[in-house]
Amino acid sequence: MTIRYLKQAEAAAGVAAEHERVTQAVQDMIEDIRARGEVAVREYAEKFDGWTGDFVLGEEKRRRLIDSVPQHVKDDIDFAHRQIKRFADAQRDSLTSFEIETEPGVLLGQRILPVGCAGCYVPGGRYAHAASALMSVATAKAAGVKHVVACSPPRGDSINPVVAYAMDVAGADMILEMGGVHAMASMAFGLFGGREADILVGPGNAYVAEAKRLLFGEVGIDVFAGPTESAIIADGSADPMTIAVDLVSQAEHGPNSPVWLFSTSEALAREVMEVLPKVADDMPNADVVHTAWRDYGEVIVGDSREEIVEVSDRYACEHLQVLCEDLGWWKEHLSNYGSLFLGEGSTVTHGDKCSGTNHILPTKRAGRYSGGLNVHKFMKVLTTQQLSQEANRTFSAVGSRISRTEGMEGHARACDWRLAKYFPEQDWDFPVHRQSRY
Repeated sequence: MTIRYLKQAEAAAGVAAEHERVTQAVQDMIEDIRARGEVAVREYAEKFDGWTGDFVLGEEKRRRLIDSVPQHVKDDIDFAHRQIKRFADAQRDSLTSFEIETEPGVLLGQRILPVGCAGCYVPGGRYAHAASALMSVATAKAAGVKHVVACSPPRGDSINPVVAYAMDVAGADMILEMGGVHAMASMAFGLFGGREADILVGPGNAYVAEAKRLLFGEVGIDVFAGPTESAIIADGSADPMTIAVDLVSQAEHGPNSPVWLFSTSEALAREVMEVLPKVADDMPNADVVHTAWRDYGEVIVGDSREEIVEVSDRYACEHLQVLCEDLGWWKEHLSNYGSLFLGEGSTVTHGDKCSGTNHILPTKRAGRYSGGLNVHKFMKVLTTQQLSQEANRTFSAVGSRISRTEGMEGHARACDWRLAKYFPEQDWDFPVHRQSRY
């Protein structure tokens, strides 16, 4: 490859040590909550959020928060909800139950069932992530999940009213005014009158992400999530200003949010590098954007489209925009990403807020093996089988022989029992154990 780095990340050292510190802190909290339950949660809520009130959002307070949301804001939330639900419904319908007869007397099938309870985390630190409430809760409900618990950290005497409205519109059955590790543990363990969550979903800070990782196995999770990542692939036909604006828009997620540019045009890449700091200067949170760009921003130039595809697939970026000619070619050849945005008319903000695809997506190269949150994450593919007596003539014979080849005598005898029971007069050309009745 002839790729060239015009800018490389300058992230500070010590990332591994910080991750170890976060892991230990989160692990200690989870085990404390496991041991002391709601008492421990109340202590953490007061320590981290200054919260001493009820955690479960009651109907009266829910209505009061919803009533405080301006109608034009509700209209926008409603619009986004319709798009997300429409796409999630189509995802659900793409996965179906079926039953087939593979051989005479052998019926195999699959059943598609939703999990019983989903826990949806909605961040509430730097921003009020109303769209995240829609992405998680509405998708779970489209999957048919009967009980959805949603939580978000309070600010002042309540969670954000717009977040509360989004949770309500999306169909949350229970809302917790709670955030952080203790919220994840509360949903996983079914505290405060809730049900034990079968799956935990939603973005969050490093502590929330680590809580999901440590609870995985005990419960399901959507994705292993890190800081938001965004990349743009651009050729010489792209507008440098559009690229700069879009990269800045994603860098505002946080000072550790990577933004990357992959281009076949060095002239374009250098122009973006010149323009981007000026665009960042105009932002109200310019310090956040500048830090993200300085510490995590990268600009890579390659001589061919194929080289850029290889670079992009290696990074497996969470959000990937393509600002190039021949968008169909790029769509066909790119393989690793969380969500793909084709053409100048498609900015990441659309997917983050209202286009309909989900914005809870894989980071840290997980796009190599996983997609983002979708209806199927909330559903189980359960297989069924039913064999007739006659089918056992073949299948129990094969099952018996394979089991003994593997050294698993008990497995073999389960098949042997059926061979002897169903076909008592038949002589077999392999050993069949004839189990006596007791």
